[in-house]
Formats: sequence, C-alpha cells, structure tokens
Amino acid sequence: MCIIKLENLTKCYGQVIGINNLSLSIESGVTGFLGPNGAGKSTLLKILTGQLKPTQGVATLWGEPVWNNYKLNSKIGYCPEHEDFYPHLTGYDFVFYMVRMHGFSKSEAKNRALKAIETVDMSEARNKRIGAYSKGMRQRIKLAQAIAHEPELLFLDEPLAGMDPLGRREMIQLIKRWGSNGKAVVVSSHILHEVEEMTNSILLINHGNIIAEGDIYEIRRLIDNHPLHVTIGCDNPNLLTSKLLEYDDVLSVQFDRDRSEVCIQTNQPDDFHRRLPKLALDNKISIFSLQSPDENLQSVFEYLVQ
Repeated sequence: MCIIKLENLTKCYGQVIGINNLSLSIESGVTGFLGPNGAGKSTLLKILTGQLKPTQGVATLWGEPVWNNYKLNSKIGYCPEHEDFYPHLTGYDFVFYMVRMHGFSKSEAKNRALKAIETVDMSEARNKRIGAYSKGMRQRIKLAQAIAHEPELLFLDEPLAGMDPLGRREMIQLIKRWGSNGKAVVVSSHILHEVEEMTNSILLINHGNIIAEGDIYEIRRLIDNHPLHVTIGCDNPNLLTSKLLEYDDVLSVQFDRDRSEVCIQTNQPDDFHRRLPKLALDNKISIFSLQSPDENLQSVFEYLVQ
C-alpha cells in the first residue's frame, strides 16, 4: 500500500527553493532520506508532518492531503532534529504530557509513557530533569515521545545524532524492528553507513531534488562507478607502490615517505578492496591504516550532481 505520495511538490522560501518539484511514493518499511546538511530533508519532513504548507503540489498520507488535516496527527510520530525542551521537566513528564496531547486518559498516558521510555532504555533516568540529560539521552527521550502513542508512520530526523556507538547500534536495531513489524519509518540522515544499516531503500536528496533512488545496492553501483581515492598507511610504501602499479584499474599512485602512506586512485573499488589483503600478505607488507575521503556522502553527492 502506498502510504506517502508526493505529486509535483515544491516549497520556496522567497527566492530560495527548498523542495523542487518532487514526485514519489513510499510504502511500509524503513526508507532513508539521505543528503548533506541543507539538502531539503528537514523541509520535506516538515511538509509531511503538516508543519509547512507546500508552495505548490500535493503531499498525501494514506490518500489524504497532509496540510491542515489534524486527524492524521494520531497516526504520525515525529522525532525532530532540533530540540526545545522545558529543562525543568523530567523525561517521564515530557513523554506523559506529549501522550496526553493525543487525547489519552491520565492512566493510559502513564502506561504508554512508561512503556515507550523502557523501549528506548531510559527507565533509570526517567525521573531526572531533562536539563541534566546528555545529548544522547535527550535524543532517546525524543524518540520515546514519537512512539508512545503507537503511530503507524514514524518520521525520524537525524535520530542517532549525539548517541554513543552502543546507543546508535541499539537504535538502529529498534528502527529496523519497527519497519519489520509493518510500520512505515522515514529516517533522515546525512551519514550513509548509518542508514545503510537500517534499510535497503534510500533516496538521495540534494538542493531539493532527488538525484538517485532505489535500494542500497543500486546506489552503491552509482558510487562505485566513479574513481575512488584511498590512502593506505603501511611499513613499506615503496614496495606497495610498485605492486599496485601492476594493475590496470589503479589509475595513479603516490607515496609519502615521511608519513609512510600510499595514496591511490582506482576505478574498480570493489576489486581493489578484495585484492589488497592478499597483496599485502603475499609481499609481507603490514598495513596499519586504510581510509578514503571519497566514501563519505558529500563526495558521493558531488559526483552524482556532476
């Protein structure tokens, strides 16, 4: 079933275009909106949650227009990127009052608040004031209020921001579980590998336009088609350089003796990464670092836009 549908959606801020003539359909499961800061992701989520009116075009949820349709609020959960808490409230109070705003009785709101807080692993800190929370704790309590009324559709804007590695892993598993249980979850992020762990269905957004969409493997093929720069730290850069030059897919090699690094450019990233461990082992070269500035989302977007 098509849950979200955009038809020629545009949002302008004066002379600035935030969203540019988008048309798309989204079904249940987890969908990732990926793009650098300022790409239009948050604007799109605010339109889909009824906070912004489109300049033109239509956004619908379950076939109903979003704008000025308050009845949809009970079916939507929203975790915004930015926060503006009342710092004197406890985490429990915050979630409880948010649930009450959905029309639940006090007893039902209490039960739902406690259940949601437990789900995001904040039970021990529920009676502490939000003003004393860390960034990761505030992020968890925002997630709790988004799920407490058991919505059918979740919008999560940078939900992992500020979390430690353990917390990120727990939240990724939680988001995947929501999607597998039949809910529709839209996750907005600028970090490719985080969304890659949650879902195979992604949309790449830049300057208010969708520049690529599909499952993660299709996007990866787009990424892997352009030359990749890789910096390798090793104990014998001279030998590694000579060995790498034997392969046609290695377009260039440079090495820095002072830093014991080799910088290469390859047009077959998958082949290169598969070959490197055996090449190092056969030639008794110790590799102690491997990094690629091209494997971040900003580089991917720059390539796709070009």
